[in-house]
Amino acid sequence: MRINFILVFTGLFLTNILAQEPKFGNITKEELTQKEYALDTTASAVVTYRKVSITYEYVKGVGFKVLTNIHERMKIYSSEGFKYGTISENLYKSGSDRETIGAIKAITYNLENGKIVKSKLAKGDIFEEEVNKHRLRKKFTMPNLKAGSVIEYKYGISSPFNYNIDEIVLQYDIPIVQQEIKVSIPEYFVFKERTKGYLHFDIKRSSDSGSIAFLSTNKTSGSGLQPQRTSMSSSSIDYLTKESDIRMKDVPALKPEPFINNINNYRSSLKLELQYTKFPNSSIKNYTSNWEKVVKKIYDHESFGGQLNKSKYFKDDLNTVLQGKATSQDKMLAIYQFVKERMNWNNNYGYTSDEGVKKAYESKTGNIADINLILVGMLRAANLKVNPVLISTRNHGIPLFPTLEGFNYVAASVNIDGNTILLDASNKFAKPDLLPTRALNWSGRIVAENGASKELSLMPKIRAGKIVMLDAELSDSGELNGKIRRVLEDDYAAYVFRNIYEAMDEDSYLGKLEEKYDGIEIEEYMIKNKLNIGKPIVENFDFYGEDLVEFIGDNIYMSPMLWFTTAENPFTLDERTYPIDFTYPTKNKYMFKIKIPDGYKVDFLPEPITLVMPQKQASFKYALGVLNGNIIQVSAVEQVNVPIVQAGNYPILKNYYKSVIEKQLEKVVLSKINGNGNTESTTGGR
Repeated sequence: MRINFILVFTGLFLTNILAQEPKFGNITKEELTQKEYALDTTASAVVTYRKVSITYEYVKGVGFKVLTNIHERMKIYSSEGFKYGTISENLYKSGSDRETIGAIKAITYNLENGKIVKSKLAKGDIFEEEVNKHRLRKKFTMPNLKAGSVIEYKYGISSPFNYNIDEIVLQYDIPIVQQEIKVSIPEYFVFKERTKGYLHFDIKRSSDSGSIAFLSTNKTSGSGLQPQRTSMSSSSIDYLTKESDIRMKDVPALKPEPFINNINNYRSSLKLELQYTKFPNSSIKNYTSNWEKVVKKIYDHESFGGQLNKSKYFKDDLNTVLQGKATSQDKMLAIYQFVKERMNWNNNYGYTSDEGVKKAYESKTGNIADINLILVGMLRAANLKVNPVLISTRNHGIPLFPTLEGFNYVAASVNIDGNTILLDASNKFAKPDLLPTRALNWSGRIVAENGASKELSLMPKIRAGKIVMLDAELSDSGELNGKIRRVLEDDYAAYVFRNIYEAMDEDSYLGKLEEKYDGIEIEEYMIKNKLNIGKPIVENFDFYGEDLVEFIGDNIYMSPMLWFTTAENPFTLDERTYPIDFTYPTKNKYMFKIKIPDGYKVDFLPEPITLVMPQKQASFKYALGVLNGNIIQVSAVEQVNVPIVQAGNYPILKNYYKSVIEKQLEKVVLSKINGNGNTESTTGGR
């Protein structure tokens, strides 16, 4: 359990029943008949009881082991909650040492014909798989799951890695009615407590005692007719234990919200960081760390810093790549393009090479570290100023505390004429200063050649830009025919498109596009620069659509933004505690010309509007006009100028989107012209 793994479980039920620790298997009909959780009626499952006990046990000849015992009871309300019936634990291994899980006891309870029926987990339903050379995964799925089931399981985990206690998660994706967390640590290990998240909880501290018993065997030699004798003696060492006790009730679910980089960054938890150990008759051994020490340790690792000094394996190829390249910029681009084209990512993360960069180079396949350490090595061999950059990906979370597990990725940072340029050769469609979106996670750490480090912002310098031009004609029966030209600028807009649609055939793509655009029919589709990095993607196609307008009497009501209208505000909460993460800035520009039917006249146009958030974090400019009396012109520009909006500005952002949506939903009204040339108006015009 050295790696953080969040068990997303659940429970149910009346708090007064759980005032005391429930015994395993003591299930009531009341629990099985409960239909919903009163404090969160949307919950598909709820953890009714959870107990986690972490203790140390001394094993002769081995030393202290960390024992973690888990007992959880959960109520499943609906089929959506079945996913919480699969329990999974990641176990760490290093050399001959490995964590083990055992004593698994798991039962599903159902109410059938008024009787409680038990379904026990069979040993054959417990599976183990190897994730990588350092991690195993043990998992099982509860049997006979139904809407209304109560599931209960308990197991223990034994870890020889006594210097590490996994982050203790205090909040799940579903509610927890009652939980008890108890940690008991011998006085020889001194940990520092760090908390994360927004939930308030108290830690009750106390002390207890422990003892290590030793049994010795003494043999005495016989003399004369006296036989050899064996005697046994015992001794013990007493020590104090420091105990931390957390008890929580009615813990709310941590629910995902729109535009959030990783919800686990905000999950309430307790992390214990080892500061030092002090055993009897031994000196203090310090473990207290900071980022400098963490990075230095990573740099000194043979699979990281040791790989940067290897260059013989690519020497001949590098000479070829650099032919005719005189400037640092040209050399960087040539090497970067060469590594991107040669190497193929095997979908594994990591900041250390799995089997060495030389082997990865020869096989043309490797993990993130293999590819980008090769890139750093080649750039250094070309005498460019380059260093690796340690990163924690968005799905890995933001490393709040100095730890070796804080990073899981590495890229390259090149300095040319005082400018820092970020490179990642693991994605075929990335380019200088355009990192794969998975790596856009606030900040990383540059690792210098001596192992020193400094923080580096990973906030994207490049935005996502899109231009949509539409020229169409509306018939008097409501059909819309026209042409669309869509331009995705050679930035994150094109990058995202290329990664999604690289392997997709054109028919599948057009099917999804037609569905996205309210079921229009697309014909004569053409695309330029689909995979050509350095140029914008340009799409042109004809379209036909129905049911895009509304007839009321003799008037036609039309949303001028058509299917590009944002219909709902993504921000619905009254308040928000997490930053709003848009990943990268965006700019969307729309230019429409829509010819109205003969016999109709524009009777009402929405007023123009310009909205700007404080510090120009976002803006919206919208205007409509009429050309030659029968063509509606629409111009709209939507911009988000920052990748992240802090939670304190959430009310402003929410109101901004509300105003944008209200304006986009305003209708253009077309009135029918009667026989004498007058307009039959019901709106009064403007």
